[in-house]
Amino acid sequence: MTKQRIFGLDLLRALAIIQVVLGHGSFLLEKSLFAGFPFVKMYDGVDLFFVLSGFLIGGILLKTINQTEFKISNLFNFWIRRWFRTLPNYYLILLLNYLVVKYGIINEDINQFNLSFIFFTHNFNAPFYGFFWESWSLSVEEWFYIFTPIFIFAFIKLFSPKKAFFLVALLMILGPLLYRMYLFNVNGDSYHFNFMLRKTVLCRLDSIGYGLLAAYIYLYKSKIWNFYKWISLIIGIGLLLFLLNFRFAYSSFFQQVFFLSLSPISFMLLLPLMNDFKTLNGFVGRVIEHISKISYSMYLINLALVAEVIRDNFTPVNANDAVLKYLIYWAIVILGSTLLYRFFEKPITSLRDKF
Repeated sequence: MTKQRIFGLDLLRALAIIQVVLGHGSFLLEKSLFAGFPFVKMYDGVDLFFVLSGFLIGGILLKTINQTEFKISNLFNFWIRRWFRTLPNYYLILLLNYLVVKYGIINEDINQFNLSFIFFTHNFNAPFYGFFWESWSLSVEEWFYIFTPIFIFAFIKLFSPKKAFFLVALLMILGPLLYRMYLFNVNGDSYHFNFMLRKTVLCRLDSIGYGLLAAYIYLYKSKIWNFYKWISLIIGIGLLLFLLNFRFAYSSFFQQVFFLSLSPISFMLLLPLMNDFKTLNGFVGRVIEHISKISYSMYLINLALVAEVIRDNFTPVNANDAVLKYLIYWAIVILGSTLLYRFFEKPITSLRDKF
């Protein structure tokens, strides 16, 4: 394994994408004995991605503001590096989504596509439907990349780098929480929760904000970070089990406002120990690292370009066929993502160093 990677974080990233791919492909098993696989309540892989993103990007920003004056040039350098990492893959898959819908390869609504998908505004503060469903989380990520350094740039004019970063982390955490309070609907249902709250940018930036808070604690409160890492892990797992096993009505204030905070908090509490898990040699370590590396590509292609293509063109006809199609689904996702990463994502990302 490469020295600069941290196996514990690779493991969390791999677990996040495995959960997403499991969830998106589950409908292929409906006609088999494995319907409902993996037969246990699953964590939210997207929330785990959000927290990891906030932690890693927070570390990059902390390093920048502590080593430079954080000028406009630093802002643009941050954005260029982030956008070389995320946008080429996204726009390529957006184009492929458009084509498979336009030509009837999958059954989605081409009329829902518009320029908002290019600028990540399709779910900024309102739901979207029927096209490239999984893009909702990418909008949250991109707006996080825009807002966070801008706020830091503004706050650092008034406060020390340490205090500025902490205040921005609090802003990113409290802002969406207060916005969900504002949107609370006493008659809220699953639609209101899943589309208006769970999948809109302004309601979800706090999930990444908890990663920022973790980066702050890691750098400035290292004694606490290290001393309580096992306690933190136990509390995090306990909180996650609570959220998985105790459901609240969609109309409740807790579900609409606090549930979407507690899920990322549970993952944030795993970070102190997992960040200390530096390496794992051998086959298992290499597999986990590889899944982590291709996780972004896996996220982009697994639903519309693989699962829905199988569903709409090669529908399972019986139990055995369902299992076979499900295994093919996983094989295509892993192989396709590996090729996309190796021949497109990685070469494009490498170009950013020239800028």
